[in-house]
Amino acid sequence: MNLMSSKHPVSNLQERLLELIKSGDLSSDGKLPTERALAERFNVGRRFVRQALDALEADGLVWRKQGKGTFAGQPVDPMGDLAAKITGDTNALEVMEARLCIEPELAALCADRMLPEELARLRMLAQRQFEAADAQAIELWDGSLHRLIAQCARNRPLLTAYSLLDKIRSNPEWVILRSKGRDGSSLQVTHNEHLAIIEAIAAGHAGAARIAMRDHLETRFNALREEMIKSAG
Repeated sequence: MNLMSSKHPVSNLQERLLELIKSGDLSSDGKLPTERALAERFNVGRRFVRQALDALEADGLVWRKQGKGTFAGQPVDPMGDLAAKITGDTNALEVMEARLCIEPELAALCADRMLPEELARLRMLAQRQFEAADAQAIELWDGSLHRLIAQCARNRPLLTAYSLLDKIRSNPEWVILRSKGRDGSSLQVTHNEHLAIIEAIAAGHAGAARIAMRDHLETRFNALREEMIKSAG
């Protein structure tokens, strides 16, 4: 069916683009095909593609970089690349320990500083992560959710520290390790924990947001540790 024949072509195209993103059929950095390629793929004009991407960007579901293209999720902080260059040897559990030190405070700051439109984006990212079809898409949306919290805490030194950890944890071997520690049950737990973090932030309860984030990261820390023990055995 020609997409242009539907009543709301831009809205329908948004849904088609989201299905493409959720399918995990993107490069590892989440880059979408060009506007021209998307127009040909969905049999629509480039104007409709541009409008659909504009709407997704406004919702915080994609971002654009001049001269580079359009990417799913939230932008990676450029300071992460700089910080990663001076990183010594580490491992996945050490990174989780560091996240436990930093991210609960980021969530607490968000409870005081996150704007309503940013909170709406956070809810969308949590839902996209829960609906993701494969390990790559789950990683993309999960990373985007945590990155948005780090950005909305509006503390530059903490954001830089988080960006360092975000860069390190993108190690392909660790991504595979994390995916092995997920199943339908654990994904539901993660979703519930994400919602608890979001609701605490929405209520403006810094202490509750801090605790909810710590609980979530401790759950993932324990799952990662168990998976590392299995792999070592």
